[in-house]
Amino acid sequence: MSMGHGILFEEDALGVFLLVTVAMGGWAGWMTARAIARGWRPYWQCLPALLIVAAAVRFIHFALFQGTLLSAHYYLVDAAVVLAVGSAGFRATRAAQMTTQYRWLYERTGPFTWRSRPAPRDAA
Repeated sequence: MSMGHGILFEEDALGVFLLVTVAMGGWAGWMTARAIARGWRPYWQCLPALLIVAAAVRFIHFALFQGTLLSAHYYLVDAAVVLAVGSAGFRATRAAQMTTQYRWLYERTGPFTWRSRPAPRDAA
């Protein structure tokens, strides 16, 4: 089914965008950010790494599916997806780290969040 060029993808099929940008790029972004978080490095270090992943995603579109290599528009789309998924991966990993490494200080409140444990009450 041919869908033509769109705002999010330039190939003739939405499936290529979903496969390359969302699945492959998202997975690579998640794993990259997870590795940075596991090294206890700050979030800002994810940004250049994830932008490089987005460039690799753009290259795959170009090399395998005749996409435009130097397209600022589609690079920004790829980067937005990779940054969103990578940021989620960083935050999920950091939440797990904080609540595992410092379980007496923090408790998990969701997949991406934690909070300080309440102070124990005196049994006086």
